[in-house]
Amino acid sequence: MFYKMIENARDRWYASDECTIKSMTDYIESKGMLRDAQINAIKTYLFLKISCECRPLADLFSKGKFNTLDLDGVEISNTARRYLEQNTAAAALFEYSCLKNDQGEQVSKKIEEIIKKTPENVDCNNFFRNVFYGISYTDYLFSLPMGAGKTYLMAAFIYLDLYFARNEPENPSFAHNFIIFAPSGLKSSVVPSLRTIQKFDPSWVLPEPAASDIKRMISFEVLDQSKTSKKSNKIHNPNVQKIANHQPLSELFGLIAVTNAEKVILDRIQEKSGQITLFDESDDDRDRQANELRNLIGKLPFLSIFIDEVHHAVKDEIKLRAVVNKWAENTTINSVIGFSGTPYLEKTEKIAVAEKLSVATAEISNIVYYYPLVKGIGNFLKCPIVKISEIADSSRIIEKGVREFLDQYKDTMYDGGLTAKLGIYCGSIEKLEETVYPLVSCIVTEYGMHSNVILKFHKGNKKYPQAADSQMQFDTLDTPLSTIRIVLLVQIGKEGWDCRSLTGIVLSQEGDCPKNMVLQTSCRCLRQVVKGNVETAIIYLNQDNAEKLEFQLRQQHHISLHEFIKGSDNGITLQRYDRTKYLKLPKIDYYQLCVKYDTIIACEAMPEVQIPLSVKYAKKDLEMTKVTDFSMQISDREFDNAERGKRQATFVSWLYEIAKESFGTLRIEDLLQYKELLQEVYLMITYQEGVRYYSSKYDISAVNANIRKAFIGKRDFTSYEEVIPQQSGLLNIKNFTSEIHTDNIKEYYPEQEAVTNIILDDKGKRKIDPKIIDAIEALESTGNSANMMAAALLRKQTSSHPQKNRSFHYLPYHMDSGFELTFLTEVLTLPEIESFNLEVYYNGDNTMTEFKIKCYKRLHSKWVYIGIYTPDFLIIQRQKGRIHKIVIVETKGSIYKDDPRFRDKRIFMETEFAKQNNEVFGYERFDYLYLEDMLPENERILITRQKIVSFFEEEKKNAD
Repeated sequence: MFYKMIENARDRWYASDECTIKSMTDYIESKGMLRDAQINAIKTYLFLKISCECRPLADLFSKGKFNTLDLDGVEISNTARRYLEQNTAAAALFEYSCLKNDQGEQVSKKIEEIIKKTPENVDCNNFFRNVFYGISYTDYLFSLPMGAGKTYLMAAFIYLDLYFARNEPENPSFAHNFIIFAPSGLKSSVVPSLRTIQKFDPSWVLPEPAASDIKRMISFEVLDQSKTSKKSNKIHNPNVQKIANHQPLSELFGLIAVTNAEKVILDRIQEKSGQITLFDESDDDRDRQANELRNLIGKLPFLSIFIDEVHHAVKDEIKLRAVVNKWAENTTINSVIGFSGTPYLEKTEKIAVAEKLSVATAEISNIVYYYPLVKGIGNFLKCPIVKISEIADSSRIIEKGVREFLDQYKDTMYDGGLTAKLGIYCGSIEKLEETVYPLVSCIVTEYGMHSNVILKFHKGNKKYPQAADSQMQFDTLDTPLSTIRIVLLVQIGKEGWDCRSLTGIVLSQEGDCPKNMVLQTSCRCLRQVVKGNVETAIIYLNQDNAEKLEFQLRQQHHISLHEFIKGSDNGITLQRYDRTKYLKLPKIDYYQLCVKYDTIIACEAMPEVQIPLSVKYAKKDLEMTKVTDFSMQISDREFDNAERGKRQATFVSWLYEIAKESFGTLRIEDLLQYKELLQEVYLMITYQEGVRYYSSKYDISAVNANIRKAFIGKRDFTSYEEVIPQQSGLLNIKNFTSEIHTDNIKEYYPEQEAVTNIILDDKGKRKIDPKIIDAIEALESTGNSANMMAAALLRKQTSSHPQKNRSFHYLPYHMDSGFELTFLTEVLTLPEIESFNLEVYYNGDNTMTEFKIKCYKRLHSKWVYIGIYTPDFLIIQRQKGRIHKIVIVETKGSIYKDDPRFRDKRIFMETEFAKQNNEVFGYERFDYLYLEDMLPENERILITRQKIVSFFEEEKKNAD
């Protein structure tokens, strides 16, 4: 959240006469070569370099460099105002505490209040030192999502630094030399990072001839060799020699070194008992070599350190920090500039503010610029089309994903001759080679393509070595030379793989990629090909990976899957509020029928016996022609033995057809265990005429069915039932977000103004005419019962909503049915709601509630599961704070009246669910009300009132 203060101060500076670089930023914008995310990042960078003199954040915040809050407009005492005017650090912390996040929540009301009352009790300078990690050097983090062009942004920073440094060589704000740490653990990303920086055109940010002059001053080095080759007589550490070639080091200008921190800079560093050992005095030759490089880099003058994908360095952060701290002792470090697309911490950190008061943050504190992922979608990222399959079988998910990709993108050709490509991640090399490749080969053949459009890319094992040309084909995927359309991958391409023409991803099972990298892997296909174009990409997931994607989006980007799909559209943002605590709404106790099944195998499957017999009863009778004369006496019979089958066949496609028609019960891997037997059958049911065709003498469908039966033993089932106690909340807090984005505000109730008023009412902050308040208080002070009733009525009339304390456990409700909204507004006006002390809650949004019922129906004396039922509304009555009685209300359009799926669930709810729960609780706890939209209004209201009276009347009598 500190970045919001920096952004406000930046904008103020650019609008002022103090800003001397408006012409430069105007030039960058006029060139039109960089994205808005990059241009705004450059503006922040130049602001920090020029106006802030590249000083550490703790120093800048303490000195009030980012203070923009007008204290005259704040309700504080004169004493506090004078203190804040004289103490810039306190003013900065006060402004920070008043900031609101994207969900509209204030950073810390408690910090605001303590500074208003006793600001002298807060050591604000110490707070800023701690929140920015207690370091003495400049450390800025730029957060941009994948695809925003972080590497080009690094190049822009480098050229801008060198431009100003050349004009003012002694100005410590600007760097002269740079070392770039590619993502830790991704050694293969070093060379691509260097190539991208070399490819950057400096005239995009600097006018000529300055751009060309500075480009000629730059020299590049790749520090990617961790040791000298065996039997070499060269210096022991070749990376040291690369740096040492640039002499004298004290005058070095324009060096850009690219390396991998984990493999090179952090080599031979150990951590023992929390202490970092840099091997300064080690006798070990390898330690000395590693230290030699670190010491030499630390002597580079005016050095700026760029760290790409900072989130990768978490496990090595302490080591890296120790190295940079050591370098900083030489006063040669200009700055540390980090880049990350996921600036959120795994766990919330607490920073002490005062005694018994701290502020919690889930963000990396030193973010100076933040561009959210959702703004990039549809801007410089493709718009994702996320498909979630409920099928458990991996092969069927892959099949559906490939078919959808080819149906939509088979003929897609991007500018520059790039063809759209699909990436399919496989959990193992064996699965790729034995299952996925044969399956995909069959599908592409159906679409009129050759199997050479498929690339199998993995590092190989003993059984399946890596293909000789696969690396070359992988490296050239994003060029017009590539004819590849589908890439099959194993543990490759999860991150650091930049292929703009990748237009789809398939993750069909758990383990296709690491659990914590589903988001990064899924987003590989979102890089935009042509700037300014609105492009789409398909992401096909199984249920497990979809859940991980949703979780990681919320954890790392604070957005939902729905917001990810919608992207940076022009929809309306609504504020959402949780009122369950205000209403003290308890969870619902109930009993759920649970039916469990035991499978009894009466006879084991015997494929080795049954497969050869699969053709026995599938042979067709020969066509017979009767020969006769005019006397109609049959003189002869002719049998037609000719082959007429015209459907082409291959062994792999036949196996695929058998597995596909099994609906997930039989896998290709299972069939391949009996490959020789199946090949014998295949040769019997096909014939050769150049290519093989299915024989017309056999019923191929029957053969396939018989083979599937060969893998299934004879089974019987036994079931047993039990009633299990459950407890569910009416709000699923896991899916609750403080903001929702929609194109149709008519689906949300109440409208946003009423929502705001209700929340202000809850907090006692809603402004009401003082005359009305005086009138209410005067009536209440008389103690007269008639006056008290009048005062209550007046309070109700001036309330934000007359029944706000009897409904709306979260706001607003999302109702996609007009009938639902009609019922809610009707039922809340019924007099019985108050007279029986009832509450009415909407439960029909299945993403927002935990209260869902598993439904069953009886079939041949056995229970059969028919699905989940989510009630639309609950009319509840409490007793001693707990929910005592509930009427479940179902509002349905008449078109669903005869839908067997809903009818069966309705029967279960009306009979079994209510009966079982009422028996266990010992009283009528649940009842069920079904209303159709075709009922006239007066009849509908009458039925509702009768149900309420008949169900709750006895409780009212007892209460009276």
